[in-house]
Amino acid sequence: MGGNHSHKPAAFAEDEEVNFDHFQILRAIGKGSFGKVCIVQKRDTKQMYAMKYMNKQKCVERDEVRNVFRELQIMQGLEHPFLVNLWYSFQDEEDMFMVVDLLLGGDLRYHLQQNVHFPEGAVRLYICELALALEYLQQHRIIHRDIKPDNILLDEHGHVHITDFNIATVVQGAEKASSMAGTKPYMAPEVFQVYVDGGPGYSYPVDWWSLGVTAYELLRGWRPYEIHSATPVAEILNMFQAERVHYSSTWCKGMVALLRKLLTKDPESRLSSLGDLQSTPYLADMNWDAVFEKALTPSFVPNKGRLNCDPTFELEEMILESKPLHKKKKRLAKNRSKDGTKDSCPLNGHLQQCLETVRKEFIIFNREKLRRQQGPGIQLLDPEGRAGSQAPGKLQDGRNNNVPGPACAHGCSS
Repeated sequence: MGGNHSHKPAAFAEDEEVNFDHFQILRAIGKGSFGKVCIVQKRDTKQMYAMKYMNKQKCVERDEVRNVFRELQIMQGLEHPFLVNLWYSFQDEEDMFMVVDLLLGGDLRYHLQQNVHFPEGAVRLYICELALALEYLQQHRIIHRDIKPDNILLDEHGHVHITDFNIATVVQGAEKASSMAGTKPYMAPEVFQVYVDGGPGYSYPVDWWSLGVTAYELLRGWRPYEIHSATPVAEILNMFQAERVHYSSTWCKGMVALLRKLLTKDPESRLSSLGDLQSTPYLADMNWDAVFEKALTPSFVPNKGRLNCDPTFELEEMILESKPLHKKKKRLAKNRSKDGTKDSCPLNGHLQQCLETVRKEFIIFNREKLRRQQGPGIQLLDPEGRAGSQAPGKLQDGRNNNVPGPACAHGCSS
């Protein structure tokens, strides 16, 4: 997947918009619900990034455009040491691209599947780092709604970073979210309650519940409740009522007390802010400035000698992918030369209209350029399409059990 191996640094005009040609594709490293991810190197600066790319037509057909746009809108206004930060976004005829921090330590799900035993000290530091990130999101009125091991990436030193904002929502003031969104085993009781009876809605405490489930799973190897994507909502609510969470007798009392506070069913009583966390006796001696500066050494460090992901992604991209990324340039040139000929296969009018809407409304972003213009510390752009205010819809089962919206900003859906 190497592309052009010229050693001469590429020269790009300073005012030129960043595009696909500015990056050398190195290898595929993953795929999620919203697209595929590969490692890239920016040709002029030699800086390495992860590049997520999403096929426009598939996004329209699967009603995912709104979520992609929401994620882009949210990520443009964020920058934090414990988030996966967005650097560039751009598009071409086929795909939408997001270029983000490259984190080679793998996600926590991968390490759980490799049977890594996370020591208590490692989980304690993760909780602190993730709490700083959640507090930052809360200051920006964002509920992530999908905190889980799959969405927590490690850097090469073992520090955690939250990724995947495609079902995050922005709330104003005391407003609550009310749509069913998340991944069932990590969703707080009040999210299920909204689905069943409308409930009062939910807010930031749902992310702290998910943090509690994640921390418990890292320590124990399984989750506090036996919930799966196919478990009916009524059964889940019954579990919360009837079952008690079992904490290992080998864990220190401080960790157990902290997990109990995170896994409190009533959101009003749940530990759900950085201040709450800092006031627990278990973390009384924590140096929070050192946590923020990544000055504390994690007790689990990913293996530097290997790529911490499933190697089959690379094979799939090369063998199974009908439109491989490394052949994009030739393919697009061929398509452009075909345009206007009788042989070209026209898309149906409705799909074409949706793709045109995506092209017009896609948000181009360049953090590097923005920093040159105004220095670091970007203010949150106010997202226009606020989610979380729609009425509970039909629960979708799958990797993310979120309620889909219209396929494109004008309500197209194919």
